[in-house]
Amino acid sequence: MSTAEAGQTEVEVVIVGAGMAGTTLATVLGQAGRKVALIDPHRVHHDEFRAEKIGMDQMLLFEKLGLDATVKRLVTSTTDTHVFRLGQLFAHEKKSEFTFSYGALINGLRDALPPQVPLTVGKVTEISTGPDRQRLVLADGSVISARLLVVATGHGEAVRRAVGVERVEQSKAHSLSMGFDLAISPREFAYQSATCYGRRAADRVAYISIFPLGNKMRANMFVYRTVAEPWTRAFRQDPQKMLCELMPEIAALCGNFEVASPVEIRQVSLNTTQGHRRDGVVFIGDAFCTTCPTPGVGIGRVMTDVDQLHSVHIPRWLETPGMAADKINAFYDDPVKVATDEDGMRVSYYAKSITIETGLEWRVRRLRNNTARRLMIIGRKMRHLGQRQAPVANMQ
Repeated sequence: MSTAEAGQTEVEVVIVGAGMAGTTLATVLGQAGRKVALIDPHRVHHDEFRAEKIGMDQMLLFEKLGLDATVKRLVTSTTDTHVFRLGQLFAHEKKSEFTFSYGALINGLRDALPPQVPLTVGKVTEISTGPDRQRLVLADGSVISARLLVVATGHGEAVRRAVGVERVEQSKAHSLSMGFDLAISPREFAYQSATCYGRRAADRVAYISIFPLGNKMRANMFVYRTVAEPWTRAFRQDPQKMLCELMPEIAALCGNFEVASPVEIRQVSLNTTQGHRRDGVVFIGDAFCTTCPTPGVGIGRVMTDVDQLHSVHIPRWLETPGMAADKINAFYDDPVKVATDEDGMRVSYYAKSITIETGLEWRVRRLRNNTARRLMIIGRKMRHLGQRQAPVANMQ
C-alpha cells in the first residue's frame, strides 16, 4: 500500500473515506482504468466493532466485483449453524457464512488496492463543488481536483458539513450491538456456530450469534436497548451471569458463557440524508443512510451502492462533459439502489417490532409465529423418536 505525494493532483474521481465502500469502489474503478484518488485520515484502520459476519448473498456481491478472492483470504468460513428458538433446538442450517474482524478486513482491502490507486493519508479541510470540477484541499496544503466527489465517510460528519448536506435521524438509538470473545475454543464448542433468539419481548433481545473467528469463538448480540440503561451497564459488568439467565438452554455449550474479553458496544440509529441532490457529489453507503445491523443487510446495501456506481453510473457520467445534479440524481433514483435502501429500512423496523412491540398486532404475530415453531419442534421430535423405534419394530 503506497501513499500519494503531496501536491496538486487531477483525477476523474476522488473518494473521501477508505472504509468498505470507499476502498472497494476505488479498487474496482482503478482496475477499470479510471484515475482515482482515495483519501482517509489514517493509513491503518483502527480496531472497531462493527459488522463481523456476512452471508453467501453478500459474498456474491464481492464476487461480482472481482473482490471475492481478496475477501476470502481475510475471513473465517463456516457452513453449519444450529438455531435455537423458544429455548430449544429449532433448526440445523447448512449455509455458508463468513466471519471477520472489521478493522482487519478493511486493512486487508486497503493492502489490495491497485498500484495506480494509492491511499492519500490526509484530512480534508476545504471542499468546493460545482457542475464541472470538485476541489479538495488537505491539511498539508495539497489540492485534489476531480470531476466527481464520492463521499464514503460512514458516520463521519466533517465532510458532510463541509458539503452542506444534513443527516436526518429517523430512529434514534434504534438498537444496540454487543460483541465479545468466549473463553471456549472452536474445537470445544458443541457446534460449528449457533444462533439463539430471545424468548420474551420484555427481554428486548433479538438474538445472539456465536461463531468461530480465527482460533476463537466470537459472540455478537443484538438488543433493543440504549447504552445508558442500567441493564446495559449490568451486562458489561457481568455478561456471563446475564447470558445464563437469558439463554440457559445453550449456556452449557459455551462453557456457561464464560466471556474472555471486554464487551464492546455500538449504539445504532437509523439515519437518512437530506440536501444530497447537488452538483458533483454523490454520497454512498452509511454516509447516505444507515440501517440496523440486526437483520444483517448493511454490507449488502453498501456493496450494492458500489456495484451500481461502478458498473452503471460512473462510466455513463464520465462519457460526457459536466457533472451536474441531473446526472447524480440518476444514482439516487436507480431502482436497484432504491429497492435495496427501502428494504434495509423496512427490515430494520420489522425486526425491532416483531421482537419487542406489545401492541395487539405484534403480539398476535409473535403468537402465530411461535405456535408454528412449537409445532415444528414437536414434529421433529416425533420423527426422531420414530426413527429410533423403527429398528425395534422391524425385529419383531
